Amino acid sequence: MDLFEYQGKQYFARFGIPISKGGVADTVDEAVARAEDAGYPVVVKAQVKVGGRGKAGGVKLAADAAEVRTHAGAILGLDIKGHVVKRLWIEHASDIAKEYYASFTLDRSAKKHLGMLSAEGGVEIEEVAATNPDAIALLHVDPVDGLSLEAAREWVARATLDPAAREQAAELLVRLYACFTEGDCDLAEVNPLILTPEGRVHALDAKVTLDDNAAFRHPEWEEFAGTDVEDEREARARARGLNYIGLSGSVGIIANGAGLAMSTLDVVNQVGGSAANFLDIGGGANADVMAAALEVINSDPAVLSILVNIFGGITRVDEVAKGVLEALDRVDISSPIVLRLDGTNAEAGRQILAPHLSDRLVAEPTMLDAARRAVALAGGQS
Repeated sequence: MDLFEYQGKQYFARFGIPISKGGVADTVDEAVARAEDAGYPVVVKAQVKVGGRGKAGGVKLAADAAEVRTHAGAILGLDIKGHVVKRLWIEHASDIAKEYYASFTLDRSAKKHLGMLSAEGGVEIEEVAATNPDAIALLHVDPVDGLSLEAAREWVARATLDPAAREQAAELLVRLYACFTEGDCDLAEVNPLILTPEGRVHALDAKVTLDDNAAFRHPEWEEFAGTDVEDEREARARARGLNYIGLSGSVGIIANGAGLAMSTLDVVNQVGGSAANFLDIGGGANADVMAAALEVINSDPAVLSILVNIFGGITRVDEVAKGVLEALDRVDISSPIVLRLDGTNAEAGRQILAPHLSDRLVAEPTMLDAARRAVALAGGQS
């Protein structure tokens, strides 16, 4: 579960992480009231779960109530990359001497928590990694040992944060780690973490992703779920028990296994296309599962072709073929379908499909061939 910025800041505050004074507003009048509480000047910030708010006009500085009214009125209802702004965060504007970056996530390959710290904050960490990777100080933390203040101090020094910020930053990082672990986060990120001209260090932004698997330990998370704006496609998939993530492309993807699904997305991108979704049907490729998957993908008007990529291991390809044909009898599909079926009983599966193939139901022998055909049918390059 991804939190809005204001929710992330409120979550940080529970663990003693300093944030700017501010409040939430759903109307222009509430925005003015929150600004009066925070103290001018203030920043009026759109609350959407997408980047690029500033460039889209969703972050504005206001010196008085009149400017708050103007900016709040303009931002509420603003469409930012398909996300309509319904809520604002109004906070006291901070003077900034330096900007840093800090985050914790999980490094699955190392089986440890991974901290990333950089003296170059305020920009996407991916950009820093690409242009100056040495500017990111990494720290692997053994979950058994945790993060000590001494280790945090060494980490801050290695990241070359300004001397005036180091002690406060080290203390904040220990609290951020507590938020990440005790708060059951998949990601706890501050960008930027700032040093003010007065020498104070605090979080100017918050990006928090909570681990849904830990929800049973956190009944208080219900308050976050109530404000979550879920992708309609993802809501349909969730209702059908499917592992689905909506994307912005035109090729619908169905695969059995998360690894195969990710590889399929990569190959579609490699041949010049873009995926409309990630959908892993796991080991269940029977008619019911296939019909549910096709219904969800077919409901997305952006989908221009569908790529079904199945590798049969325990799952038999002949049963998958039967499931596909039965599903097509149940669902009126508007987009052409490209099938790549391989693995256990693959030849039998292909024989079952052969009489039904057409320009709307195409079979290809390899994943690369299937991706090229699906991208071409979607009107992309091949």
